[in-house]
Amino acid sequence: MDRKMANRKLIRLSQLKNKLATENLEEIDWVTFGVIVKKVTPQSVNNGRTFSIWRLNDLRDLNECVSLFLFGEVHKEHWKTDQGTV
Repeated sequence: MDRKMANRKLIRLSQLKNKLATENLEEIDWVTFGVIVKKVTPQSVNNGRTFSIWRLNDLRDLNECVSLFLFGEVHKEHWKTDQGTV
């Protein structure tokens, strides 16, 4: 893990909103970790394509969640991922 994190900045999900407002994250090599705390049943849009919504949390502040929308190939590959997965 140390090797993979070399020269990267860890930003906790609970800090993400604040960091987006105060830093230009496009210029930083950063990483975050999250636990799937809630999954919404896959939904379809008008064109028939399905997508998933996951609520992610870093377990530090349970009131601060990030919604992750999965579309296309990412949805097809990961929609069965279990709640509680990191």
